[in-house]
Amino acid sequence: MPTTTVDTAQTSASSLQPVNLLKEEIDQMAKIYDLIIDFFANYTFQLIGAFIIFIFGYYIAGKIANGVLRLCEKQKLDITLSHFLANTSKMVLVILITIVALGKLGVSVTPFIAAIGAISLGAGLAMQGLLANYAAGFNIIIIRPFVVGDTITVQGVTGVVKEVLLAYTIIEDQDNVEITIPNKHIVGEVLHNSKNDSLLELSVGIAYQHNPLEVVKLLTATIESLDIVGQQKHPLIGIDEFSDSAITIAIRLWTPTVNLYQAKYKAYEAIYLALDEAKITIPFPQRDVHIIQS
Repeated sequence: MPTTTVDTAQTSASSLQPVNLLKEEIDQMAKIYDLIIDFFANYTFQLIGAFIIFIFGYYIAGKIANGVLRLCEKQKLDITLSHFLANTSKMVLVILITIVALGKLGVSVTPFIAAIGAISLGAGLAMQGLLANYAAGFNIIIIRPFVVGDTITVQGVTGVVKEVLLAYTIIEDQDNVEITIPNKHIVGEVLHNSKNDSLLELSVGIAYQHNPLEVVKLLTATIESLDIVGQQKHPLIGIDEFSDSAITIAIRLWTPTVNLYQAKYKAYEAIYLALDEAKITIPFPQRDVHIIQS
C-alpha cells in the first residue's frame, strides 16, 4: 500500500508539468501583448510623426539635390563635380532628417554619434589606402586638373578620361580599353594633360636628288588639306635628319585622341599619294660593295 501511494503522487506531479509550462508560455505571450499594446498606445503619434518627418524630409532632400544639380549645370560646372555636390547635399540632409525623426521618437542620438565616431576611427585605420583614394578623388573633383574628355598621361598610361569617381578614375586608350587608375596614384604624380588632342609624329625619307624645302611645302599643303589636325596648334613639318640613304622629313601634328590611329593611317596614305604624284622617290637602304683585287 505505501508503494502505491508514492507512485500515484509521482504520476500526478508529472502530469501537472505540461500544464504549468503551458500556463507560463501563455503568461509570457500575454505580457508581450500588453507591452505591444502599451507601446502603440503611448507612441503611436510619435511613430506617425517620425515617419511623416522622414518621408517629407527625404522628398525635400531629393528636390534640393536636383536644384543643386540644375544650378551647377546652369553655371556650366564639370559634370562630375555637379553630381558630387548634388549627392553630397542630399546625403547630409537625409542624415539631419534621420536625427530629427529619432528625436521625435524620444531616442537620444548622442550614443549613436559616439559609436559612429569610434567605428569611423577603427575603419579609418583599417582602410587607409581606400581613404587615401577618396581624399585624392575629392582633391581631383575640387581642383580639377583634368575633366571628362581630356587626354591624360599618368603612371605611364595614356587615355581619354571617361569618368572621375571619388575612389578611382576611368580612362580609355586608343584601343577602346578602359583603364581604372586609383586616385591616390594620380594626385602628387607628374600628370600630362593634352586636353582633347594627342601628338602624332610621322616621318618620311626622300632621295637626295630632290629639293627637301619643296617637299616640305608639298607635305604641309597635303597635311593641312586633311581633316585630322586639331584646333590647338598648327602642324610642324621640316627637315629632321640627313641620314645615309635619304633626307628625313618629320611631321608633328596634334590630332583628336579618339581618332589617333585613323589619323595616322590617313596621313601616311595622303603622303604616299602626294609624293608619288610629284615623282618624288622614297629611297630604301642600300649599300655599295667594292671588291679590290690585289
